[in-house]
Amino acid sequence: MTDLQETPAVEPEDEGGNERLGFQIAAAIGIFVGWGIGVFLNVLLHVSAHSGGRVLGWVRIYPTLGPYAWAVLLVGLFTGLFGVGLLWVSRDSKSGPVRLPGTTY
Repeated sequence: MTDLQETPAVEPEDEGGNERLGFQIAAAIGIFVGWGIGVFLNVLLHVSAHSGGRVLGWVRIYPTLGPYAWAVLLVGLFTGLFGVGLLWVSRDSKSGPVRLPGTTY
């Protein structure tokens, strides 16, 4: 009989992975999605739309920024800034070998 309080539910993973690479990948995704899509593409679509609007799939985009476009713009700005913050944190984190979690080496 095994005491369930003494055995972990998940086996502990090996230490020594590359935290810096994880922060840098997360930062790149945040900056690309936030500033690339949420800000740049959002503003580009609204600036390029004519007065009657531009149809993109099932969405009609007008040259003025409505409440949804402002929300996407603000969330994109925040996400990009969060990505820059992750880059800042990655400068001080340790660099180690690149490994996939859960694999044995």
